[in-house]
Amino acid sequence: MESMVEVMPVNEHFWRDRRVFVTGCTGLVGSWLTKSLVEKGAEVTGLVRDLVPRSNLNWSGFNERINIVRGDLDDYFLLERALNEYEIDTVFHLGAQTIVGIANRNPLSTFESNIRGTWNVLEACRNVSTVTRIVVASSDKAYGDQENLPYIETFPLMGRHPYDVSKSCADLISAAYHQTYGLPVCITRCGNFYGGGDLNFNRIVPGTIRAVIRNERPIIRSDGTFVRDYIYVQDAVGAYQFLAEKMDDKSIHGQPFNFSNESQKTVLEITRTILDLMCREDLQPIILNTVKGEIKHQYLSAQKAREILGWKSKYTLEDGLRETIEWYRKFFEENSAK
Repeated sequence: MESMVEVMPVNEHFWRDRRVFVTGCTGLVGSWLTKSLVEKGAEVTGLVRDLVPRSNLNWSGFNERINIVRGDLDDYFLLERALNEYEIDTVFHLGAQTIVGIANRNPLSTFESNIRGTWNVLEACRNVSTVTRIVVASSDKAYGDQENLPYIETFPLMGRHPYDVSKSCADLISAAYHQTYGLPVCITRCGNFYGGGDLNFNRIVPGTIRAVIRNERPIIRSDGTFVRDYIYVQDAVGAYQFLAEKMDDKSIHGQPFNFSNESQKTVLEITRTILDLMCREDLQPIILNTVKGEIKHQYLSAQKAREILGWKSKYTLEDGLRETIEWYRKFFEENSAK
């Protein structure tokens, strides 16, 4: 699907023939990142745990254009073998259990994936000499519940709930590997991703779009007042690549960077924006107010990324949502899933 807005420009030649390893390549950001890297000429190897036939990576056909290593982040020796045998230069570590509700129900699997998985990836990178740069995806959730907003990178990491704690730990472990071993790692902290390819319909954006396509009222699990940062997946892909390219400057190694369009919204506001864009304001949302163990207000400052990296968001919320809506319309039409 053609982009309506120009994505963050990157050096096309930088990625040509570069050997890249992507964990989480079947996820929302990972699938679009993999697609973008392949289109730029990179030789991509992806770690895949579960076969998800309708995942964006499979649906787009890019699963047939990369090397696939079947396995889990828990398997250190698999990771080391993959990095060695495919002579990986650049690692994007996006693989994680990303759903807050699942983390609250099953913290052990979340800790195994998000914490042990991160140290396994970093330890494997430390022992494979070909790796020159690593981008680790953390989250705004790593900051926990802070009195002052927006979050800036100097705030302490204070996760209190299982998912938040897992991201705080992964973030700190990444910094420790740079500080102690000089590992060439940078850390990204973003808010809530949205975009085509997200098949977790418990999330507000895909869930609302699917409800409208099915002529149903969307469901809001919270009371609708929770404030979040929403970043379009194409902006995130551009940011991750942009950061990796900037890592020729070793002075940024070990540092975290917030990426945000700095336009925070309540859950109810983003739901109503989707209804407006889809011309279905009549489908008023059902507010369940059943959410427990989530932070009420979270949003980021991207000042550091602007000043040090020269990065800025390219998509407004409305532009990103328009593209997202069109992706799901096409997806449901082709999959007869209405």
